[in-house]
Amino acid sequence: MQQFLAATKIIDWDHPDVLSRARALAEGANSVEISAKRCFEWVRDEIKHSRDYQLQVVTCAASDVLHVGSGYCYAKSHLLAALLRANGIPAGLCYQRLSRDDNGPPFCLHGLNAVLLPGVGWYRIDARGNRAGINAQFVSPVEQLAFPIRLLGEADFPKIWAEPLPVVVDALQSRATADTLWAHLPDVEPQT
Repeated sequence: MQQFLAATKIIDWDHPDVLSRARALAEGANSVEISAKRCFEWVRDEIKHSRDYQLQVVTCAASDVLHVGSGYCYAKSHLLAALLRANGIPAGLCYQRLSRDDNGPPFCLHGLNAVLLPGVGWYRIDARGNRAGINAQFVSPVEQLAFPIRLLGEADFPKIWAEPLPVVVDALQSRATADTLWAHLPDVEPQT
């Protein structure tokens, strides 16, 4: 379980600004679930999704996402994991494989989180940001993610990772702009 609480190069919850934001979000919360929901809603609503807002800065590490105030779904999931871990709540990273344009190939990964809630277990949450047609919520124990799996070739990956997939980190760190990243979103074939 320690791996889902650890500070790392990408999930850098020990950064003073991340730690400060995490503490502010948890202030006065009387349960793990309330703290987790506050962190989720703050990242979902206050950190802009790069594609939705046509922002060009590409972020990866949680502290960078916090400073810039934007990121792709992967980066937002890194920040959410960091905020949760900073509050002592085990958190991991999850992925879906989705159609990039919602009509078949090409496919790409979509990043989201899982949080360990007392009495519930691992609960997946998706802080990518709501907009028309997307309504991700924290309504434990029912999952309400941003995207359902609908098309052949799409998949939910059931594993919970403590660290981001290397293909995701490489994509975020090797692209200079969000538009360039959009043209080269990471993808992984589902394992059968």
